[in-house]
Amino acid sequence: MSSAVRLPKGFRGAGGAAGIKASGRSDLALIFGEVGLSWALASTTNTLKAPFVLRNAQRYEEGAEVRAVAVNSGNANCAAQGDVAANEAFVAAVAKQLGISSEEVLTLSTGVIGHALPVDKIEAALPNLELSKEALPIAAAILTTDLVTKISEVELEGGARVVGIAKGSGMIHPNMATMLAFVLTDADVSQDLLREMWSDIINQSFNQVSVDGDTSPNDTALVLSSQQTPADEGEVQGALLNVCQDLATQVARDGEGATKLITVQVTGAKDEAAARRAARAVVLSPLVKAAAHGNDPNWGRILSSVGATGVALDLSKLSIHLQNVEVYCGGARAFDAAEVSKQMNAPDLSIEVDLGVGTAVGTAWGCDLSADYVRINADYHT
Repeated sequence: MSSAVRLPKGFRGAGGAAGIKASGRSDLALIFGEVGLSWALASTTNTLKAPFVLRNAQRYEEGAEVRAVAVNSGNANCAAQGDVAANEAFVAAVAKQLGISSEEVLTLSTGVIGHALPVDKIEAALPNLELSKEALPIAAAILTTDLVTKISEVELEGGARVVGIAKGSGMIHPNMATMLAFVLTDADVSQDLLREMWSDIINQSFNQVSVDGDTSPNDTALVLSSQQTPADEGEVQGALLNVCQDLATQVARDGEGATKLITVQVTGAKDEAAARRAARAVVLSPLVKAAAHGNDPNWGRILSSVGATGVALDLSKLSIHLQNVEVYCGGARAFDAAEVSKQMNAPDLSIEVDLGVGTAVGTAWGCDLSADYVRINADYHT
């Protein structure tokens, strides 16, 4: 994605270093609405929730107007002494800096759990952030173990734009959204309509990505609209889904220690929920992920992970394809294992499973499991 991506009409943003990360890298971001924004939210279902998750959810239930979103990386501000007060101080500092009400500010944090958030560093850094139309400073400031920034954009026929920014590399198995994601648009779409769309979009995108099966206590996905440009409702929903699915694949491709993106498409299911559940199970399976890393066309691991979900299937009709090569169809198929292994040795791995009982389709994204994943997470805290 080009570093020149600009924010939609009605938005400005910034990113910079507050000194939260010991590395000195960028760790504080702002998204500012020049006007009141319509918005929708999805938050983690983990019982452990960071204070900002609870506060944002309350603001959501109240239908509050939002003008700004502030994000820090390097510190989760979760399960630490004084974390609620630290989040409130974070909110107040952003409101003061932007000259808006605290009620119009949402905050998010990502990073190590259990460490006190250095709010004094945030307060000192905020005046140094320069708001601009560039998306990249925001994307860079929210990274933790990510190797690359994640930005996606779509322009609608009428000129409205959708720009998405996300972060995520490890602790990725959302049960609502993804690590952190912000989707901004200037399409004229009401808050009620955004909220109606968002749940379905989440289920078809961020809820279908998995790196390691761990659901973070901080996972949040936000969509915000400045309502500046007329747009067709159907086109808006399609563009939002396009951006979110693109971000989901970027997260999977950048999974900790990953060498390849795995895309699993399940067809022939009784309903979409079953198709999505089966696809997600395949990308979650450590055995499938390890086989993918070793370029091993072990279709039995795929079949077993699908069967473990309890979704309806017909073994006499079920088929499995690896890199478009049929390896199972109502039973084991003769195929050139060495040739398929060679084709699997690529940055993109395709797995297709037809359950043979219906017409519904579901897709999920994940990555392979390498020794580097263990190394990264063994060394992450110490």
